[in-house]
Amino acid sequence: MILPPLSLYIHLPWCERKCPYCDFNSHETDKLPEAEYLAALVADVRADAPMAYGRTVQSVFIGGGTPSLFSSAAIARLLEAVSNLLPLQTNAEITMEANPGSAEAGKFRGFRRAGVNRLSLGIQSFSDRHLQTLGRVHTGAQARAAIEMAHREFDNLNIDLMHGLPGQSTDEARNDLATAIDCSPTHLSWYQLTIEPNTRFFNNPPVLPRDDTLADIQACGEALLTTAGYSQYEVSAYSTLARRSAHNLNYWTFGDYLGIGAGAHGKITHPDGRIERYSKVRQPADYLAREAGNFIARKQAVPLQDLPGEFAMNALRLREGIDPELYSQRTRQDSQTFMATAQRLADRGLLLLEDGRMRATALGFLHLDSVIAEFFPDAPR
Repeated sequence: MILPPLSLYIHLPWCERKCPYCDFNSHETDKLPEAEYLAALVADVRADAPMAYGRTVQSVFIGGGTPSLFSSAAIARLLEAVSNLLPLQTNAEITMEANPGSAEAGKFRGFRRAGVNRLSLGIQSFSDRHLQTLGRVHTGAQARAAIEMAHREFDNLNIDLMHGLPGQSTDEARNDLATAIDCSPTHLSWYQLTIEPNTRFFNNPPVLPRDDTLADIQACGEALLTTAGYSQYEVSAYSTLARRSAHNLNYWTFGDYLGIGAGAHGKITHPDGRIERYSKVRQPADYLAREAGNFIARKQAVPLQDLPGEFAMNALRLREGIDPELYSQRTRQDSQTFMATAQRLADRGLLLLEDGRMRATALGFLHLDSVIAEFFPDAPR
């Protein structure tokens, strides 16, 4: 069988301060165990390498936490190990997340020389008031300075920006987005703040904008991005021409990926057609204590009946939709059940099936979670 494309995710779980909205596997530290964690990551890559089945890794994403807390020398050694242990595609997209604090920004040149060719800056807002509410450790001025420094080293730059912040007006959200656009990133991840379980905001919820304000923010923001030449290709992803995230597109088209580091998740399609998900030991201390080659905490085959839902959960986030034949290619399953559900949703005006593509309508995007739920076996019929 033809196996799906393969990517690599590497998790660096430490940050200077845990933000009150963050539900990621991230941990505050004032003493980074850089050398120990790097050694564990290399051992983890070596242990997972056989799962690549000789496939070429098309993209690498180093996320966190705050990966830019690590030294550029450590990132260089990490990427050298990756290229030695895995068949890395020539000119593969290699993304690294970074915070715009002055200490991290001073390392940008070193990260570029280490092999990182795409930087993703966690700006979130340019307003000092909102940054303080979000628990960020940088200021709006530091954000602008970091973007300027990043442009000197990277020609592929993403900015993460939130909207729907506590107490945020439509004008404030628009000004934030306009400032980001003026900084000329090649890619913008512009998304609404949501309150997730196991966060400080969940336990002590802030007052968020009303639904009508959120709708106004979304509408004016999309118009602003379109006018500025950014194309929306996913629910919260906007890019200039030819600068879509190859790594994220692989997730959204149900590709495979290796997950390296504490709490990282992976998805692998085996030559016999089985699709397996796995996760690594979550707590950094436990991960570091594991013997080399024994980092996997959980592994489970995706049940065949869940494949339509798992595929739809990713693919229907894409604005342009997908070729329905991709379902059979990625899952090795007959598409009859999948397409029957798609047709029912199309009959209700939630999906559009035309010109060999399947995508959510405007109404479908407003109710995307409910649309996706229809593809899972326990959905009401």
